[in-house]
Amino acid sequence: MNTEKQKVWFITGTSKGLGLQLTKLVLSIGDKVAATTRDVEALKKKVGTNTENLFPVELDITSDKDVKEAINRVVQEFGRIDVVVNNAGYSLVGSMEEMSDEEFRKTMDVNLFGTVNVIRNVMPYLRKQQSGHIINISSNAGYVGFEKASSYNAAKFGVVGLSEALAQEVKGFGVHVTVVAPGQFRTEFMDSILYVKNRIAVYGVDEAEKMWSQFSGQQQGDPEKLVQILVNLSRMEQPPVRLLLGPDTYELVTKQRKVEEADFEKWKDLTLSTNFD
Repeated sequence: MNTEKQKVWFITGTSKGLGLQLTKLVLSIGDKVAATTRDVEALKKKVGTNTENLFPVELDITSDKDVKEAINRVVQEFGRIDVVVNNAGYSLVGSMEEMSDEEFRKTMDVNLFGTVNVIRNVMPYLRKQQSGHIINISSNAGYVGFEKASSYNAAKFGVVGLSEALAQEVKGFGVHVTVVAPGQFRTEFMDSILYVKNRIAVYGVDEAEKMWSQFSGQQQGDPEKLVQILVNLSRMEQPPVRLLLGPDTYELVTKQRKVEEADFEKWKDLTLSTNFD
């Protein structure tokens, strides 16, 4: 492969699911990968260590200090970072009333502040080299609110908002930002869902757990197609800022936009009544 076009990827959450499949694909096309995970041994077993293009990094993305050190190590190892994929995350199922402060905050720490930590510490390098692409993995839950998923919604809505703001901030440095909102893809994500410990029967979390457990492995989305799209994004000169992935996500989000527009119009008189006379 032409080394001038070889890219260095920094991917979070790579020991399973989307992150693992993306890591394998990126390595197969000859790019380099700094693959972060809390379980390096599991990653090595699944990917193998017979390539100099893989740099496994044990990392807790909720620690800003650890993230900074990890990114410094990657730059020392590979000389640069070209593509950042903030993929690590999980969903917590339960009503707002049932969620403890610790459960809610941990969801936010991993899904939102972990992404923030990576961006904050990688930007000095991307800004200096005047190039790079940050791909933030959100969800259709970053555009549409779902009952019993409030902490996940809050985090993923946050990822969408920060991505849109970041895209404006870094455009002048030659750095691209894309927020990707996948729907249901057949990965191990469903198996990593956590459920609130304190359950109140009327909210039906027991039933929700049974439903999601049965749905695991039945998702219509092909993860191989998803990760190929992510690689294709990294090759685009002008990638999109927002990208919905999956027919389910497209249907959900476009339907939600119509509902929102109808609400805005319904209450337009109140909206426009707030200026001084």
